[in-house]
Amino acid sequence: MPRDTVPGGGPVNIPAARQPALKVHSPTLLIIAALLTALVTTVLYAVWSFNRNIPGLRLWMVSFLLGSVFSVSLLVRDWFPEVVAVVISQGSVSLAAYLCLMASRMYMGRRPFSHWYAVVGIGALMVASVYFTVVQPHLGMRFVFVGLGAGICFLLTARTMADGGVRRVPARYLFALVAGLHGLFLLLRPALFKLAPVAPGGLPDAGLVTLVSQFVLLEAIVAVVLLGFGALMLANEFITSELRHLAEMDPLTNVFNRRAFLTLLDKAISAAQRTGTAVPVLVMDLDHFKNINDTWGHRAGDDVLRHFVMLAHRCLRKEDVMGRLGGEEFAIFLPNASAAGALAVAERLRALVEAQPVATGPQSIPLTVSVGVTLCAHGDAAGAALQRADEAMYLAKERGRNRVEVSEKIVGTPVAPAATAA
Repeated sequence: MPRDTVPGGGPVNIPAARQPALKVHSPTLLIIAALLTALVTTVLYAVWSFNRNIPGLRLWMVSFLLGSVFSVSLLVRDWFPEVVAVVISQGSVSLAAYLCLMASRMYMGRRPFSHWYAVVGIGALMVASVYFTVVQPHLGMRFVFVGLGAGICFLLTARTMADGGVRRVPARYLFALVAGLHGLFLLLRPALFKLAPVAPGGLPDAGLVTLVSQFVLLEAIVAVVLLGFGALMLANEFITSELRHLAEMDPLTNVFNRRAFLTLLDKAISAAQRTGTAVPVLVMDLDHFKNINDTWGHRAGDDVLRHFVMLAHRCLRKEDVMGRLGGEEFAIFLPNASAAGALAVAERLRALVEAQPVATGPQSIPLTVSVGVTLCAHGDAAGAALQRADEAMYLAKERGRNRVEVSEKIVGTPVAPAATAA
């Protein structure tokens, strides 16, 4: 009596007379699946070897490796006792899906689940599979349990990855779509075998069972290819993001560098012109910073710069943008803010910097800042606005430092004079 293999479920005995005349043998598809998962694993390993900082990539690689183990276990399952083959299949499928979920959470910066959930869940699925193999043999129930844990993990993976905006990070949504569809298929595929009519002898129609089995394998092959492609796209997304971060951000303070700040300011000015509003710009310079470096050393100077940026972020909204223009000089622009609001932010920042010196061991470094404020109105360029704010900042320096001064662009605005000086 020939035997066909239902993927993940085990061998099904089908009378020879009921075998279809034309079919693609399941072992051939299994070999293709094993080769593809091995190929994807090798490619992911190569990428991970050169980019070990990509979060989740190593776990994705191990997940595909377990997929290879599952495919091979189906090919050689006749060489082992049935219960051993079932345990290997159930364990490899469930663990591969769980690692895919963990990799996705790691990539997205989410906290991992407690591994005890996985131990208990996978253990329960394996016990159930063994029960329906040894105690109460039931192929259909085994098939259900093989897809249950994996299906849930892939659906959770889809939910985890679908974040950030499809236009901004399309690779995440492609991966989420494939994982979600694959998870749904794993949960619903046992119903496909219900379509097979039962003959008077109690056996399902051999032809339909074989076709469904082949369809299940083809779906698995497509999912492996697309998930592997998605993982590589995610790796590329991360590398591209890192390169963009290096190109746009100041490595010491982790705010925008001068070039990136000017680019963003130009965009903000253009957006403000469409609404007929102005964009306030602040330029700040730390007072006596050279003396700090000469007295305390350059490492302390770096601590001072980071400390100042930390204090500045306390005064800013989420949409406000800060950049380092060079040395100890910084700039901020405040979208959708008024001149009075910008002066209030500048004075609050000046007072906060003065009130919180930089702690360096048992002593502290006193710190003050001079701030110049201007408005980018219609027809302004980013460079010109920065120049005006810079001139106002130097005016604050000339008038004694630790001050806020405004450029002539907003002298006529109705603001309280007390807001412009310490």
